[in-house]
Amino acid sequence: MSLTTDERLVSKNLQKIRIAYAVQTVGIVAILGYDLIAEGMDGMKENPLWIVFIVSTTILAFLSMNISVDHENNKGSAKKGLMISLIAVALISIIVGTFTSFSEGFTAIDGILTGVIFLIGGCIPFLFLFALRERKGDNS
Repeated sequence: MSLTTDERLVSKNLQKIRIAYAVQTVGIVAILGYDLIAEGMDGMKENPLWIVFIVSTTILAFLSMNISVDHENNKGSAKKGLMISLIAVALISIIVGTFTSFSEGFTAIDGILTGVIFLIGGCIPFLFLFALRERKGDNS
């Protein structure tokens, strides 16, 4: 016995999953908003839903990158886009690190650490996009 797949049924199922995800996200945001009003920013961050919200949003963003790369035109090279992105992230990291180190209550080590964290966190999505663009270029 073989199982047939109807694309209309798959599309309807994906639409239902999207609606369920949207309702779940609205519920999480509502609970976090209540915690923000009732207990402040620290109370909201202590709620485990904060981690669920951040992780699910990050995963959704990374999964959406694959779709956006598939819809891109092949005008520019992947390496050129990566270099521009890395330069921008490096400049932003330097600025954030500098402002942090000159802020009251922070040292130069805090500024360097903050800048490096911004640099690493900013480079990961651009390296992922580069890998997706390279893979798309190899498959074309």
